Amino acid sequence: MVRTRGLGRALGQVTRRGVGRGDHDDSDDAPQRRRPTASARRQRVAVTADHVDDPVIPDPDVQDDPMEAPAVVEGILADAGAEAAEDQPQGFPGGPSGPSVLTTYADHVARSRPELKLSSHGRKVHSLGRSVPAIEGLIVGTGLSPLIACFVDTGDRGLLSVFVERWHRETSSFHLPVGELTITLDDVSSLLHLPVIGDFHAFEPLHVDDAVQMLVDLLMRQCQAGHWTAAARAYLLHLLGCTLFANKSATNVHVVYLEALRDLSMTERYAWGVAALVHMYDQLNDASMSHSRQLGGYITLLQCWIYEHFPSVPESTADQDYDEASPRACKWIATKKTVKSIRTPSYRERLDRLRIPDVFWLHADHSCSSCRFMGLI
Repeated sequence: MVRTRGLGRALGQVTRRGVGRGDHDDSDDAPQRRRPTASARRQRVAVTADHVDDPVIPDPDVQDDPMEAPAVVEGILADAGAEAAEDQPQGFPGGPSGPSVLTTYADHVARSRPELKLSSHGRKVHSLGRSVPAIEGLIVGTGLSPLIACFVDTGDRGLLSVFVERWHRETSSFHLPVGELTITLDDVSSLLHLPVIGDFHAFEPLHVDDAVQMLVDLLMRQCQAGHWTAAARAYLLHLLGCTLFANKSATNVHVVYLEALRDLSMTERYAWGVAALVHMYDQLNDASMSHSRQLGGYITLLQCWIYEHFPSVPESTADQDYDEASPRACKWIATKKTVKSIRTPSYRERLDRLRIPDVFWLHADHSCSSCRFMGLI
């Protein structure tokens, strides 16, 4: 909204010009700023609050020009417009006009628009998950087994890059033509079938000596004793490092996650969906900065979220043999053919044309808690 500070009062004085010209409200003793008359303007008489007690007497030889009133109005409007322009933030070309909210936009990746490198581990997780049937029962009991099937074969760099361009860490949301949208806990629950209610595990940084000792205690010694539990822990550590907590290294996994796998019978109580969403937010925050050229985190979560809610934007393919009881992420297929069929600039154009009917607002399985709360199901 354009600010018009003092404009209404000034216009009111102009419109009352010539009406009750000699009237003066004696009850108002407060100093008032006097309106400059046309004669005073020509004579360059300075009319300020200091002269309020000395009324300006117009020269009888000089008559007010009735045609000058519009000039006075134009001058007032010009002054008000200049004042409003000074108060209005400059903004960024092609970006937000009010940078008071998006304070870090000057360093945002949208200003350089690179195509980000992705850290995807889908193939490794899928192949390894089928090669350890002996520990399948132990993995199912942890509540993390859906991650074995939730993966996209190929990450769509162009699609994810243009969505990262719309992400802003100040609001933790994507700024789109239809409004601000973000990945929610209900999305995580629907797409991955991970618990979003439960205990929170505080993953504290470990000293090198403590990390080595934990690896020896939980993996090496029990593995030497022939315990399948150690093998299950090792696989789950790899699974978490390739999915929920994937980082940009594409090879390293933080040992700190092993602490949550110490007692596999208690692993299911943790709210893994919450941890996955927090990590995804952190990775989006980092990737949205201009110095970043790579996106970490669980690529499957972000890409399938886009497939689920923005069907008109990507070139996605749904699996015809999809089991409705499986996580929604299992429905979507992203092959090299479909990923390469559309380029990054085309994705930007599709996002710019996005309208409310183009967005799928509800979960397709209608099982989310927010839908039930709002009475939509």
